Amino acid sequence: QVQLVESGGGLVQPGGSLRLSCAVSGSTLSISAMRWYRQAPGKQRELVASVTRAGTKNYADSTEGRFTISRDNAKNTMYLQMNLLKPEDTAVYYCNAVIWYAGAWSNYWGQGTQVTVSS
Repeated sequence: QVQLVESGGGLVQPGGSLRLSCAVSGSTLSISAMRWYRQAPGKQRELVASVTRAGTKNYADSTEGRFTISRDNAKNTMYLQMNLLKPEDTAVYYCNAVIWYAGAWSNYWGQGTQVTVSS
């Protein structure tokens, strides 16, 4: 069974930094694209950043220049380094991955980790 487990969320002051991690466990054969999403209260889930297996990265306009996505394919782990955090970055952050498992490519989600930016 495939599981995605996020960690690293918490409370931080505006201008501060946090580093999120997403570890994929299970008998995975291959992980394709990996992404970070977030969902603030009362808002739709939005894409924050994505990274392909080859390392091509894309960012939402609101996070480019402040957030950095990365992955370690040997460890089946993805990261999100978040700098210069703003109150509007407050949300539950979810990791997402496209994984080859049980004979098919499927979309998997983590349980989410809360990030709160407040003074």
